[in-house]
Amino acid sequence: MRFRPRHLAIAALAAASASLAGCAAGTAAQASAGSGTKTEDATGVRLARVRGNLGDALYVTAAPGQPNRLYIVQQSGRILILDHGRLRPAPFLDISASISSGGERGLLGLAFHPDYAANGRFYVDFTDPAGDTRVVEYRRASADRADPASARTLLGIDQPFENHNGGALNFGPDGDLYVATGDGGSGGDPNGNGQNTDTLLGKLLRIDVDGRTGGLPYGIPADNPFASGGGKPEVYSYGLRNPWRFSFDRLLGDLWIGDVGQDAVEEIDHRGKGRGRGVNFGWNAFEGRSSFKGAGAIRGAKPVPPVAQYSHGAAGCSVTGGYVYRGTRAKGLIGRYVYADFCSGRVWSMRAAPKPGPVREETGRLGVTLSNVTSFGEGLGGDLYILANGYLYRFVGR
Repeated sequence: MRFRPRHLAIAALAAASASLAGCAAGTAAQASAGSGTKTEDATGVRLARVRGNLGDALYVTAAPGQPNRLYIVQQSGRILILDHGRLRPAPFLDISASISSGGERGLLGLAFHPDYAANGRFYVDFTDPAGDTRVVEYRRASADRADPASARTLLGIDQPFENHNGGALNFGPDGDLYVATGDGGSGGDPNGNGQNTDTLLGKLLRIDVDGRTGGLPYGIPADNPFASGGGKPEVYSYGLRNPWRFSFDRLLGDLWIGDVGQDAVEEIDHRGKGRGRGVNFGWNAFEGRSSFKGAGAIRGAKPVPPVAQYSHGAAGCSVTGGYVYRGTRAKGLIGRYVYADFCSGRVWSMRAAPKPGPVREETGRLGVTLSNVTSFGEGLGGDLYILANGYLYRFVGR
């Protein structure tokens, strides 16, 4: 992100609440979706604390077949198990000796195979000791431990700078693995990676972890936009700066992306199920809905504007993408996409629909003052969680 994710400078979360993503002073705060911002009434929603003292935790997720467990990803390289609300004494996986961590680097993403209950396979995204991105498959050794020796590298992506590593992983409704990558870092995308479909940087990638194409350790889905040429075959969509968390609506299958901006605008991108293929989200020709100063030429498809954006200032400086709420505990959020800002701790939601919006701010009703919002997470039953400053919360009703 610029950590912004700055999200990730957790060792300096308080002091560098602007590093993983990239916080810069900005213009007057504003949140918008569609034609503007509108306030709606909501039934009671609040945050209930689940666990504290989680250190540099930056992601939480669940594994298929394990309804009472959550997996907590720590930037420094460990995956913890929260079992019935209690931490297991030993980490599920510890690769801290095999990664680089700090700033925007570290263990950044985790996704369990949809058939994890049977095959025990899961995937992580991290920066290696040289600072380059690696997407690696592991297998579990037992219910509580992964097998470190089972590591199988799927993707290796050279990173020209220390920041903008993306790192989120998710399996889509099609069963393929999607990987979010940043534009390679520095500021303003100096290498023009966002609009260049011949690089894996600044993209949403899509691969088949159960297949093989040629000599690759994964398959290329036949309907990837560049599967037959014209760009890297792994690329699904492009024009991203530093996507800090993306998700799929578990009911509709829609794609949602929180993409961290440069110096002025944070954005939320959305595409309906299956409609993200070949989409250009605009960076670095655009930052949000505005032309980016000094940008290069648009390449390929006409850019698709964000469905919501906000400018820097009181609203914050680094977006943290979230999820469409499909749980039952927080009825006021059902069918709404929830997201936040890392720096300000403000939380918003918008109606999830073919034309999303309007935006509604949730901050004041949550009963908790948040800071350093690193991530959202989703439980198997649709519960929605948020990680902020080493604390894990769950959205519930009042």
